[in-house]
Amino acid sequence: MNIVVCVKQVMDTEALIELDDSGEVITEGRTQIIDPYGEFAVEKAVQLKEQLGGEVTCLCYGDDGCTSAIRHALAMGADKAVLIEDDAWRSVDAAQCAAELAGALKDLSADLIMGGWTSGDTASAQVMGRLSALLDIPLANMVTGLEATADGVKASCEIDDGVEICEYKLPVIIAAQQGLAEPRYPSVRDVMQARRKPIERKAPAGGSQPVLAVAGRDLKGARSGGRIIEGDTVADAVAQAASLLRSEAKVI
Repeated sequence: MNIVVCVKQVMDTEALIELDDSGEVITEGRTQIIDPYGEFAVEKAVQLKEQLGGEVTCLCYGDDGCTSAIRHALAMGADKAVLIEDDAWRSVDAAQCAAELAGALKDLSADLIMGGWTSGDTASAQVMGRLSALLDIPLANMVTGLEATADGVKASCEIDDGVEICEYKLPVIIAAQQGLAEPRYPSVRDVMQARRKPIERKAPAGGSQPVLAVAGRDLKGARSGGRIIEGDTVADAVAQAASLLRSEAKVI
């Protein structure tokens, strides 16, 4: 099975988020990691390769600095990688990103295309759906379970009130949700071997137009502390809570 996993490099989710004078997120000096949702997809792809044979290719749209996320995926067990190298990648929207990935995917002949259902930075949750439309390939979204069948895959997809089990013939796009697979920790040997695995670099195709313009960004202020209500009886506590909701929170 030929599996291609779309991965993204993002700022560590535990890092302090700050904006510069122009309203852009400051990334310099911040720890960069592979996006967690993409990491779930990489792990499941490697598991399928170990079970069925085949090859796992990592596909990333970013700049040269994104090779750290790519090398992490290679250390997890991916065989090779393709980097669509664009210094302006942070300024493109989901439509442009999907167009770049779709162009590269057309040359990779994937049976299974995987990636995170959303990302830990912009959280647009659009790219995998746009890939499905651009490539005319069905999408299994928010996948928490995946297994191979005789002629395709069976996916467990998270929905509002439970899980939907869907079967797909190949090719299909799998958008990974947390719970799909527990990412492995690469050994030192795996990390060293990943340095020797090939990364093909491609120029961006360009030509696609943005559909979203960011007017500005603002950080939420610090949350005020909570308040503990004490009363001699439940009725007294409820009365105090209602009074505060009316006079301070102004929600009733």
